[in-house]
Amino acid sequence: MIKLYYSARTRAVRPRWLLEECEIPYELIRLNLAEISQTNPEYFKIHPHGAVPALQDGELTLIESGAICAYLTEKHPEKKLAPSLDSPLRPFYHQWMYYCAGTFEPPFTQLFQQTRGLPEAERSPALAAKLREDFSEITHFINQSLTGKDYLLGNEFSTADIMIGHSLLNARRYEMLKDVPHLDAYLNRLDARPARKRATQD
Repeated sequence: MIKLYYSARTRAVRPRWLLEECEIPYELIRLNLAEISQTNPEYFKIHPHGAVPALQDGELTLIESGAICAYLTEKHPEKKLAPSLDSPLRPFYHQWMYYCAGTFEPPFTQLFQQTRGLPEAERSPALAAKLREDFSEITHFINQSLTGKDYLLGNEFSTADIMIGHSLLNARRYEMLKDVPHLDAYLNRLDARPARKRATQD
């Protein structure tokens, strides 16, 4: 059986959400990351950084939420969570998968640190203002891309929605989204999915 090493409110939610969408049996192994070096030092043999997620599938051990989600999607094509190889939507599926880590997350993570994560004395108002501008440009691009669509690729839910959607739902939780009506409706659809609810029931 697949083992997913997991901590709530982390990127490990992505592969858990995907496993729930696919209705694939798995063992969820919960970790306290703050105490991992004291309580479970053997875990560093599974994930060299002591982070989550990590997935074990037989002899395979894999880290990185995007890689894990891509692996599971390709292993289970019958679940139809990615366009077929010859579909004109396939390049856009890859675009959104990479956009999440390459474009969305860097300013999102930095903005979170500059507004919530770091002690106030260590924050830079000028940097925060620039990050808000960059992040607003990104969220408005996604909002525009969702015009007339239920999901990123049209009317069919895909793994790309799990990748982007998880990060966007976090951004909305921290009140970082403004003036994005298509995006707000999209996130309501994602949050209402039964698999999403099961994956975040902690």
